[in-house]
Amino acid sequence: MTDKTEESTAEAAAQAAAAPAEPATNVLGRWNDLRPRVVSAIVMVSVGAAEIWLGGPSFAVLVVLLTAGMIWELAAITAPVQKNRPLLMAGIAAAALGGALVLRSDLATSLLMMPPLALALTPRRDRQIAALYAAAIMVAGYGLVELREEVGTTGILWLVIIVVVSDVAGYFVGRIMGGPKFWPKVSPKKTWSGTVAGWIGAALVGLCFVLAGRGDWGLLILSPIVALAGQLGDILESWVKRRSGVKDSSNLIPGHGGLLDRFDALIGATVLVMLLGLFFKDLPIG
Repeated sequence: MTDKTEESTAEAAAQAAAAPAEPATNVLGRWNDLRPRVVSAIVMVSVGAAEIWLGGPSFAVLVVLLTAGMIWELAAITAPVQKNRPLLMAGIAAAALGGALVLRSDLATSLLMMPPLALALTPRRDRQIAALYAAAIMVAGYGLVELREEVGTTGILWLVIIVVVSDVAGYFVGRIMGGPKFWPKVSPKKTWSGTVAGWIGAALVGLCFVLAGRGDWGLLILSPIVALAGQLGDILESWVKRRSGVKDSSNLIPGHGGLLDRFDALIGATVLVMLLGLFFKDLPIG
């Protein structure tokens, strides 16, 4: 009896000693994508910052290429059996956005609807959703160039920094704190803690711009709203991917997946700013 008791006690102790190993592994696993994410982010930030500073045709060309790339990814994940057609969709997007930016008229902006129409008229999964998302991508592409020209470097930097800070704050706080999911059926990884952290980070960005004399106090309200629009853009892209049965929109960017995976939040934020510009003459930035 004593031997059995001692054997059971020793076995229980061994199991208890081994138990913490799995949570530690899980914790480390949360950060296994951090290094490639950081390296890729440094490259993207460097290129983006240079193009934002340069502005003009150079920035417009970059935006056209990124927009075409995102349309290519959207076409590919919603119609994976079509091998060459996504490239055709990317070409249509580049030509449409380039034409709209060169011609600059109300009629020219209707060119932005060519890729959504092409997606809606070709066989694919969720054609209406794909068309609506394509419209958002095209509007965001046009809007980024328009904002750079109308509100200058300050305005576009504010928008980009809002998206980046919201994303980074959400990533770290969500991974560290965890907690209830924001919208588990659509985006199972996004938590309320990370979402709120993104709002707080965005408000702090707005405060920094105000204190630097680059905006008025309305930025304290607008910045978190823009961050929320970016988060919803992220959720929308996650929903499209889940319906398409893919993890990433592509593998173009190490640690980040594809262009849509990286710029989904910027799409949502830019579309909101463009919509606000239709109702308000001046934004509290610049």
